[in-house]
Amino acid sequence: MTAKLILVRHGETEGNVAKILDTKLPGLPLTERGAAQAKAFGEALPTPPRALFHSHALRAHQTAGYIEAATGVHAVGRAGVHEVQLGDLDGLATPEAHEQFQAIYHRWHEGGLSERIPGGESGRDVLDRFLPAIADLRAEFLEDGTGGDVLVVTHGAAMRLVGRELAGVAPPFTTNNHLDNTETIELVAVPGGGWECGRWGRFTPPFGGKAEFGADDPMG
Repeated sequence: MTAKLILVRHGETEGNVAKILDTKLPGLPLTERGAAQAKAFGEALPTPPRALFHSHALRAHQTAGYIEAATGVHAVGRAGVHEVQLGDLDGLATPEAHEQFQAIYHRWHEGGLSERIPGGESGRDVLDRFLPAIADLRAEFLEDGTGGDVLVVTHGAAMRLVGRELAGVAPPFTTNNHLDNTETIELVAVPGGGWECGRWGRFTPPFGGKAEFGADDPMG
């Protein structure tokens, strides 16, 4: 079977429950439910991954720790794969803050990557730090024919933007189909440097059908 790069959203956090826009590192910890989600994810993997990485956010580190315990694969921190940094909106839980972030985030998916969140990142900023980490993992683990998936525990908004950029999955699917905690985007490297998306949360290709809003919060 073809080895995959699997982007995994972390388990549920206290911030997710309270609808807090929690992006600054290290961020809030997992809830008991989030720890159980991470443990169940690791135990459900059909085979251990070849390599396991996580962002430097506490919630991603904790999630990867439960996967490590279930699979025996050592979890390693990776720079650049943390959540979208929300600047002036960070720590807020108001409907107005969520609406402001979502409006800008949707425009990123529609091509307006230069637009910046006040005091925070632009879409281009996010991709400029995240994509080199993905390229390095591809070169190190996915192009030698050895096999074995690479897991990266990361964050909802960042990984959806990366999935849209790398595999060409388009809005409104990418903006409306939020990822629940421990759901995945699965990417397969194809010759010539491209990627194909084999899974987006609950969905498999084609991704051009009717968009369905997820029940979960859109980021974190």
